[in-house]
Amino acid sequence: MTSSDRSPAWSDALEAYARHLRSERGLSEHTVRAYGGDLELLAEHAEALGVHDPSALELRSLRSYLAAQQVRGRARSTLARRAAAVRRFTAWMVRTGRADHDAGALLANPKRHRELPGVLRQDEVRALLDAASEAATGSAADGASSDPVAVRDVAVLELLYATGIRVGELCGLDVDDVDRSRDVVRVIGKGDKERSVPFGRPAARAIDRWMAVRPVLVVAGSGPALFLGRRGGRVDPRTVRRMVHARLAEVDDAPDLGPHGLRHTAATHLLEGGADLRSVQELLGHASLATTQLYTHVSSERLRSAYAQAHPRA
Repeated sequence: MTSSDRSPAWSDALEAYARHLRSERGLSEHTVRAYGGDLELLAEHAEALGVHDPSALELRSLRSYLAAQQVRGRARSTLARRAAAVRRFTAWMVRTGRADHDAGALLANPKRHRELPGVLRQDEVRALLDAASEAATGSAADGASSDPVAVRDVAVLELLYATGIRVGELCGLDVDDVDRSRDVVRVIGKGDKERSVPFGRPAARAIDRWMAVRPVLVVAGSGPALFLGRRGGRVDPRTVRRMVHARLAEVDDAPDLGPHGLRHTAATHLLEGGADLRSVQELLGHASLATTQLYTHVSSERLRSAYAQAHPRA
């Protein structure tokens, strides 16, 4: 079924809900599309059952939808996400007067099997950053790089590891978001929530080197973007991801984690260094402490592994 074949009631509700997600909840277009895709599947299944108005949804039709997804081999994480999308949608229907009952209120949430995120060891991080620095300085006698993009890449890697910010947050940074007097960066995270994240001296030095060569890439349309692409526009998240993957490939035996792996790594190393969980939650911009607590399991696993290898009676 295409959107043009859908009943007017479903089309109206889904379009209004997408507007709500954009304007009232401030979600990114990527997130809105993800929610919309899940609810399009719900609408298709419901209409096949004869439910042509979302206000007529019942718990059994929602359970039928999830069961059909499970039969198609969808992962538990996908089922959990789609169940959450359904519950938010049906609750919104009631709040906005589009339905007189919340069909999803009792919809069970399939438990997600959360894999422990991969992280780099500290020596692997050093090797990654050292290799990027060497590529930036090249063979120039004065240690200056002939390629400003290579200098940018060092600053990107240092800042990702120093702060644990998301790649989208990094790409959205403007020059004025970096406060070198306090060595903090102002980050706009999910839901347009703002937070200040500190960074250390290595990242500060890398940012200074980048700012010294940034004018080489500036064009009329560069605007205030902190990190620029080779053509002078704001650097794209895909460009950053490709760069991180390429740099990690140069580190012997390092896992291919991408930018989000540097976020996991930063959080894990903070906790291993003695940072408290609440502080790490604030630095990462997690809405729930439960999300941050995942990193305590990572640290525990690494501790157990080290114990097993080193203790004579392990």
